[in-house]
Amino acid sequence: MRRLIINADDFGLTNGINRGILDSHRRGIVTSATLMAQAPGSPRAAALSTAYPGLSVGCHIVLVDGTPVLDPKHIFSLVKHEGTNAACFRHKLSSFALHAMMGRLDPEHVQAEATAQIRCLQEHGIRVTHFDTHKHTHIFPAVLRPLLRAAKASGIVALRNPFGPRLPASLGNLSQRPRLWKRLIEVKVLSAFASSFRRTIADFGMR
Repeated sequence: MRRLIINADDFGLTNGINRGILDSHRRGIVTSATLMAQAPGSPRAAALSTAYPGLSVGCHIVLVDGTPVLDPKHIFSLVKHEGTNAACFRHKLSSFALHAMMGRLDPEHVQAEATAQIRCLQEHGIRVTHFDTHKHTHIFPAVLRPLLRAAKASGIVALRNPFGPRLPASLGNLSQRPRLWKRLIEVKVLSAFASSFRRTIADFGMR
């Protein structure tokens, strides 16, 4: 029998998101959430989650559009090196994707930062049951493997699969919302990683 798990990510991003996730959990809709380690509402989310033992809490690993837990100089391949906020991750997923596919992200940096984020939650007394990533950065093979190593070393055996069935988009909907064409093309291109993703998960014995 198939089981539906409704997972809410971005837990900790804002206090408003925290309230929305916990309200949905109380209503019996959301049973799982992934918590950011280094977001404005993270401390509050971590404290609140302990009052809801029925909510499975994972780590929403952030490698783009956020601030690292580790000192940026120790994970320099993951952060910006110009302009303001040079101690932050790259803001745009497109820039991150380009670096990932060109082999410019040090896997040891990815693993170290992911481990630090997971342990940050565990040190707050959270039993981290699974993980996913902000903006689905774990779809890229160069990122997935070091993340899986970090997860296994931290006692995590499950992760969220970002690849789902693609529903056909109607021409009427596309004509009314031209930006959907771009999104449709992006999803089509990124779906090329789906088979590799499943094989890698199996190789690591994860689910």
